[in-house]
Amino acid sequence: MRISALEGARVAVWGYGREGAAALHALRRALPAQRFSLICSPDEASAARSAFGDAIDIETAAPEVQTLTRFDWVVKSPGISPYRSPAPEALAAGLRFTSGTALWFAERQARDPQVSVVCITGSKGKSTTTALIAHLLRADGRRVALAGNIGLPLLELLEQPAPEFYVIELSSYQTADALRPAVAVLLNLYPEHLDWHGTEQRYYDDKCALVERVEPGLAVLNAQDARLAQRFAGRPSTRWFGTVEGWHVSGEGAERWICRGELRVLSAAALPLPGAHNAGNLCAALTAIDALGIDAVALAAHAQNFRALPHRLQPLGERAGRLYVNDSISTTPHASLAALAHYRERRVAILLGGFERGLDWSEFVAAMRDHAPAVIVCLGANGPRIATALRGLGEAGFELIEANDLPSAVSAAELALDATADTAASANVDRGVVLLSPGAPSFGEFRDYAERGRRFAELAGFDAERIGSIPGLGINSP
Repeated sequence: MRISALEGARVAVWGYGREGAAALHALRRALPAQRFSLICSPDEASAARSAFGDAIDIETAAPEVQTLTRFDWVVKSPGISPYRSPAPEALAAGLRFTSGTALWFAERQARDPQVSVVCITGSKGKSTTTALIAHLLRADGRRVALAGNIGLPLLELLEQPAPEFYVIELSSYQTADALRPAVAVLLNLYPEHLDWHGTEQRYYDDKCALVERVEPGLAVLNAQDARLAQRFAGRPSTRWFGTVEGWHVSGEGAERWICRGELRVLSAAALPLPGAHNAGNLCAALTAIDALGIDAVALAAHAQNFRALPHRLQPLGERAGRLYVNDSISTTPHASLAALAHYRERRVAILLGGFERGLDWSEFVAAMRDHAPAVIVCLGANGPRIATALRGLGEAGFELIEANDLPSAVSAAELALDATADTAASANVDRGVVLLSPGAPSFGEFRDYAERGRRFAELAGFDAERIGSIPGLGINSP
């Protein structure tokens, strides 16, 4: 549905983050004579008044069915679940929901149907893969838009001249709102965001909507993910990565290579991206570029110039012999395991825990029997539950600490590493790695993972603003 279809209707925007603000600006540009409402928290209201003054009506009471059904349409921000009250009740009463993502796709389809759109989602690695695709296409001299869940609402691009390619990250909250992308990339499926989706199966179904419901031209799927391999076995119009016939990673350690079939294309050691999972992300990006009809082999070497995104296994630097690594984007136990695997040869103190979503930590706990770091510091709302599960291992060869907040967790990690360091060796002794890889969202103590990562950087003695910027958002000028 295009924005013009809302003319004359009673329309509200629900939620005022960056997505909500972008929706309000787009609505008012397209329909300047129409008045719109905003449903938001009292804290958000002050920012909205600064931006829009008296041009919109603002409601700050917690929305109920009666509030919502005063409107014909509600433009819902991504973080608001359609599965949690009062949204289902309002929908049953006749309210219609849309989103900034849905509005942008409808506008784009009407205005620029010839422009290729690549959409990327997955439980882990979607931001890096999205940025890699944009980076490689730009290295080929293409004009590319990098936007979506990675940090730039799509509606902020609405009035800009169309690029040659849109490369868009979508969260599981947004996948069903996409409209006929040329290529849909689905990286992996792990339990995530169960508080929003309600059940694990619904989360998987919402992720897979990008391939199953939005009619992509081609799907790019991970053959190494058992859930995807089973769900999409035999699907036509699919390019698989992680197979020996396609783009895949071969070898181990220093001998790990990015390959296309039997052709060794690029040494993984040349990549500025830590972890074996990032080599897999590059395979996904190269497969997507091939799916667009562009020679990915010729572009692969440009991955060596890619600037890694913040908060994703991001080495901040060293202080007092300790390396500090910011992996605040880690919001699942699987992501924390991947981070630990990368630093397996180092003495590590990992900071675990955050918002309690009821995720299963049994696989992580089992892995600690044989692959535990030196120190595990548990914090946040689910920290006590993680700590209790880890104590069930008995004597497992690591020090377990519980902390009240992030500052005390960082201090405890530093002290624990120092206590076991070989201080008699030299002043330059390796005092290990302080790794923030929480395996949980940041809600409660922090607004989002980025704020948590910046706070960690500050506590470690680094410039929080410098480490936090995402390069390349928006449309480039080749």
